[in-house]
Amino acid sequence: MSTYTEQKPKVTTRRLAEMKQRGEKIACLTAYDYTTATLVDGAGIDLILVGDSASNVMAGNTTTLPITLDEMIIYARGVVRGVKRALVVVDLPFGTYQGNSKEALASAIRVMKEANAEAVKMEGGSEIRESVERILSAGIPVMGHLGLTPQSINKFGTYNVRAKEEAEAQKLISDARMLDELGCFAIVLEKVPAALASAVAQQVSCPVIGIGAGNGCDGQILVFQDMMGMNHGFSPKFLRRYADLAAVINDGLEHYVADVKSGDFPSAAEQY
Repeated sequence: MSTYTEQKPKVTTRRLAEMKQRGEKIACLTAYDYTTATLVDGAGIDLILVGDSASNVMAGNTTTLPITLDEMIIYARGVVRGVKRALVVVDLPFGTYQGNSKEALASAIRVMKEANAEAVKMEGGSEIRESVERILSAGIPVMGHLGLTPQSINKFGTYNVRAKEEAEAQKLISDARMLDELGCFAIVLEKVPAALASAVAQQVSCPVIGIGAGNGCDGQILVFQDMMGMNHGFSPKFLRRYADLAAVINDGLEHYVADVKSGDFPSAAEQY
């Protein structure tokens, strides 16, 4: 682990742009704690997102809406401490940037100062233009997020694929161009048709990171707990499970309980 991170240069927003230019795919994952972050970073992940999906996988909420900025900062602090190479991006949670660009900047500054993060991510297009501009003007890198935007779930009422209709697709393209022109260093496209995502990736200069957006994106991102099989209750079409940690953990726990109940643990060799 340490050998890999020591040999590979630190990932920056500029390096991500260079990766897109030379056609190198960008590998991204979420992380919400120190231990996971050290593993993810050591594996060679390029970008780690401390996502507001922590509201779901860490706090047990049904949506991302309840998580607060204070909670995001706590999660982000642990992640940053565990990372040597990857670029660490933190979601600005619902209610910390929509409709008030001054509050948006204050939220972003807190993330950068209190968590020592390297960038923030925001959901939305033209609706949040003023907030994006104000944050960028302070020298804080911004990652955009279009398509399915979970913070707007109560507006859309569904987690279905977005931008299937022409009007919504055209707005997504327009918003992506706007975010790119404003200076966002990357854009996440979530759950949109693959052909549309590929077209966007070709039309903007910044990297486009997909989640359920096909192979034409410049990179991919998944939630760590989902792709490692810790959460079997979530099985969208775009999710590939690379392990079944739930089974491994359950097996270990059952053995531990059995050993304690039988008196086998601790053994003589495990006592002082």
